[in-house]
Amino acid sequence: MRKAIETGIPAPKAPLEWAVSADGVLYTALIATKPDGSQETGDITAQTVRTLDNLKQVLAAAGGGMADVTQVLIYLTDGADAALMNEVYRGYFEAPYPNRATVVISALLVPGANIEIVVHAHIGAAGASN
Repeated sequence: MRKAIETGIPAPKAPLEWAVSADGVLYTALIATKPDGSQETGDITAQTVRTLDNLKQVLAAAGGGMADVTQVLIYLTDGADAALMNEVYRGYFEAPYPNRATVVISALLVPGANIEIVVHAHIGAAGASN
């Protein structure tokens, strides 16, 4: 059964949860939402840091950590931002790194957002209450 995770990140306006878990797997998609609910609209470095800090917060709320991440999908609005995004990304993960894909898209729905990160993480055993 799917269970919403209370992340502490201000609720989005769209009909979605920041994170849900089911059978020990965490599913989350995050943008650079600041603690006050506004969007970080700085450069890709600032947006990547904020988004990955949000990921750490979500993982902790679910009872896990960055080492539990198994797959990452990154959406960027500008392929030229990939190198700077990777510099920040390296500081959040250790080898063996999660499986990852990076996709360049024309835009995200949130004005000013230049990165969205989708993550799957394995936290706990199947049937565990995360």
